[in-house]
Formats: sequence, C-alpha cells, structure tokens
Amino acid sequence: MTDLPASVDVLLRAPRTVLPPPAVRGRLRKAHGLTQAQLAEALEVKRLAVTRWESGDAEPRGQRREAYARLLAELSALYPAALAASADKSVEMPP
Repeated sequence: MTDLPASVDVLLRAPRTVLPPPAVRGRLRKAHGLTQAQLAEALEVKRLAVTRWESGDAEPRGQRREAYARLLAELSALYPAALAASADKSVEMPP
C-alpha cells in the first residue's frame, strides 16, 4: 500500500504556474494592442478559449498555460497600469 499522506505532500509541493486574475488578463492583452484572435492563434487555441480564460470560466493547461503565463508576466512589466487598474477601477486603459 502506498503512503497516501506522502503522495498528497508531493502534489502540494508541485510547482504551479500562477496567472493574474482573469480581469487583469484582458487588460494586459488590450494594453499591448492584441486581439483575442491574435492571442488564440499564437497559442493554437480557439478565440473562445481566450474569452473563457479572460472571464474566469476556464484556465489554460500544460504548455499553453506556461506560454500564457510568460506572455502575461512580460506584459505586466510593460504595462504596470493594467495591474494597478485591478485595484483602482478608475484607471483608463487603451481600448
């Protein structure tokens, strides 16, 4: 029989790529002038998948999650106002 608590510990220690909150994801994309269709094409998914990621209805998995997290991290560095907008809804972002 396996050591179940140890198995759970392994799962808890596994690294997990953290994504910004769904509302911030769309703001970052728009700040860089990207459409959902462009992002979907780059990540080889349908535009609906990007819509669902940005609304919080779904999360990307595997390599797509890693790539999306990398893109969002870079965009966060380029557009810090998009992150601030999540705390202060009055900040205007480009359309």
